[in-house]
Parts: sequence; structure tokens; C-alpha cells
Amino acid sequence: MDGAGTTLLDAVRRRLAQSGAEPTPARVAAALRAQGRLLGDAEVLGAAEELRTELVGTGPLEALLADDRVTDVLVAAPDRVWVDRGSGLELTRVVFPDAASVRRLAQRLAAAAGRRLDDARPWVDARLPDGTRMHAVLPPVAVGSACLSLRVVRPKAFSLAELAAAGTLPPGGEQILRVLVRARLSFLISGGTGTGKTTLLSTLLGLVGKRERIVLAEDSAELRPDHPHVVRLETRPANQEGAGEVTLKDLVRQALRMRPDRLVVGEVRGAEVTDLLAALNTGHEGGCGTVHANAAADVPARLEALGTAAGLDRAALHSQLAAAVSVVIHLVRDRTGRRRLAEVCVLERDAEGLVVPVPALRWAPDGFVRESGCARLTALIGGAS
Repeated sequence: MDGAGTTLLDAVRRRLAQSGAEPTPARVAAALRAQGRLLGDAEVLGAAEELRTELVGTGPLEALLADDRVTDVLVAAPDRVWVDRGSGLELTRVVFPDAASVRRLAQRLAAAAGRRLDDARPWVDARLPDGTRMHAVLPPVAVGSACLSLRVVRPKAFSLAELAAAGTLPPGGEQILRVLVRARLSFLISGGTGTGKTTLLSTLLGLVGKRERIVLAEDSAELRPDHPHVVRLETRPANQEGAGEVTLKDLVRQALRMRPDRLVVGEVRGAEVTDLLAALNTGHEGGCGTVHANAAADVPARLEALGTAAGLDRAALHSQLAAAVSVVIHLVRDRTGRRRLAEVCVLERDAEGLVVPVPALRWAPDGFVRESGCARLTALIGGAS
């Protein structure tokens, strides 16, 4: 659109914003007439659609978010919009008119999530009404332009067969995971950001017996297991007066009173680690969650750091971890950006009493390769196979 057209749309945008009216074609035509411009039907419909996506939808990002393959949409600048379709980041042809347009979209999405985003509070982490996870940072904290990150939450979990077809699981990997869930082993899924931890956890929870009750505690409700009996709990930030906060630690404690057959923490990243380990040590078999870690070998150190911050000393943390969690499933992204299950480890205690992950199965193109911990994993699974 040329400069005159952009100025015209700005005037119409202000008029509609002041009236609070939905930008229907009829209202856009009336607003255009009020500016002294007569346009044809096609021009009016085009202007109405552009304004609707900006004022109601997700603007230029709408087509990207509608793509079933897209998991992440990242806006770094008006002309730098990236997507992840499962094979790494790709630069798109989507372009915003200017930095102000990116800022307006970020602020409107934050408002839709009931959150504040302005110069006084220049960043926000929230969940949109459709479940999309949103993070935004405004200038001057973000240099040059507002930065917007959207993580798409699909309404239905992938099946194990779909993950295998996508290359996330090696041949034969489906059966191993089915048996692991059936055996009610407590496990953690580890990996870096964007490796597919939540996706895999949703899939595995769909394998839980239909008569079992799953209680989810999440910072942001992203898990979508295909299961008939799921109770979902989500944290809540404090309001502008600093009151009303509900933490993940609060949710874990409440979940224990809800008779869970499977207690699930979407992401273990704070003081809730102490309550989760305590719960898994008191008869709650089959509990699980995700944790950020660069390698499976780093998981105990990561949990140790979280436990120490929560007041749990190192020896106590390792004692509880050894009794509470049996298996670590580690995910990575390879050099092509493709997600895959790198290894399955069992947790054992060394001579000093510290928990160490021992590799049991390692990913290979033609199937899992057995490692030193495989015998231990087989013993844990027992008759579940």
C-alpha cells in the first residue's frame, strides 16, 4: 500500500479504535467515506481484511499461525519474521509496515491475555485465549523494534507413529516408550528449548490407562494429552497490586489432594521440585515432567541447583531423586534443526551416593543401540512388556 493509502488506513484505524466497533466491511466503508474517499468494493474489502487482522486477529502473522506445521513464530524486526516448521528456523516473506505495527500487535495480544505491556512494564509472558504461548519485549529493552515470540499449542497431541514418521523416534522406539509408560515408571523428559519436550510428554500421557486420573500442573497450559480424564491446573501471576499470585509450587501441593494416578509437572524449574520429589516418594507412581538440560548427564546438577534454591541440601536432593525418578528421556535438535530422542537413561547412585544418569538406549538411524544401563532398564520395566 502506498503512502497515501497507509495514511488513510491510519485515520480509519483511529476512528474504529475510538468507537470500539468491529471492522466489518460496512463500518470500514463508512469510515472511509468520512475521510472523503470513495473506493470500489474490492478496495473496501481489502482494507477491511487488513484492519480486521490487525485489530482482531494476529495481523500479518495470521497465515503463519494457521499453518499446521508451524510450532514457533518469532518477530525480531518488522522485516525479520521467522518460523519453525520442525526443521529449524526459516525467514519468511512476512513484513510489517513499521516497528510501530509490531508494538501495537504485541500490546493488543498482551491485552487479550489480560496482561499489561507498556513502557513501565516492557515485557510479558502470557497465554493467549487460544492457548498460544506469547512472549514480548518492547524497546528500549529490545533494541530497534518490539520482539514477539509465539509458541503454538496444537489442540491434539501427536501419536507415537507420527513422531516416528517425523524422525523423532528411531525404528522400534515406539514400543519401548509404550512399555515404559505401562510399567508406571516415574520419568523426566530433558532437553534444550524447542527440542519437543512438551510434545513428547503430551504423546506419552495419551498412553496412560483410560481409567487413570492425570493431574497436570503447568506454568502455562501447553500439554494436550489425548486422554479422557485430565485435570489441568495453571499458575497465575500477581495482579497490578502484587496480590493473587499462584505458583507452580502451590499447584503441586493442590494436585496431591486431588487423587492423581499420574502427577505431572509441565516444566520443573523452581521450588516445586521439592514437592514433586516428595510426592513421587509417597506412592505416586508414574509421575513425570520436563526439565531444561543440555544433556541427560546434566539433569541431576540442574535439579540440585533448583533444590538448593528451595532450601533442600545436596545429599537430601540426591536421596529423594534416587527414590523418586527412574528414567530420563533426553531430546536434542540435530544440525538440520530436526528434533529427535537422543537417549534413554536410568538413574543410579554412584559410590558417593550421588545420582548419575546411566545411558540405556542411544538413538541410531536403524533403531536404539543398547548401552550399559539397558539391563537395569529391562529390570525396571519387568513384566510390563
